[in-house]
Amino acid sequence: MDIDAWVWWLIGAVGLGIPLVLTAMPEFGMFAVGALAASATAALGGGIVAQVLVFVVVSVALTAVVRSIANRNRDQRPQHRSGIDALKGRTAVVVERVDGSGGRVKLAGEIWSARALDADAAYEPGSQVDVVDIDGATAVVM
Repeated sequence: MDIDAWVWWLIGAVGLGIPLVLTAMPEFGMFAVGALAASATAALGGGIVAQVLVFVVVSVALTAVVRSIANRNRDQRPQHRSGIDALKGRTAVVVERVDGSGGRVKLAGEIWSARALDADAAYEPGSQVDVVDIDGATAVVM
């Protein structure tokens, strides 16, 4: 049984596709596409040197292009703040009088203990304040 070269390249492409699925490493996908291109070259009558060159060029080009696009998108991704960092800079509503020694505010739908950033400042119920920091379980407002 004599198998044509293009069939071997297809077998190689499938063989490279299996680790792609199992490991989620995109490089295996690039090599699988390179093997498909080499298979097409073999089916069109290209020699072994042309097949290997097509495989290498397509695989390296895809890896370089996809990696640069992925790096660019990774750097431009917006940073999502979470936890107490997400609360800083938000607006809260005073529930109980807030001064330098304490009080309560409604922040992100929850009641928080709060104190004024400026010890001499006081905020009456119903007024809106900005959260400048979270100190333990206390919102520091102004």
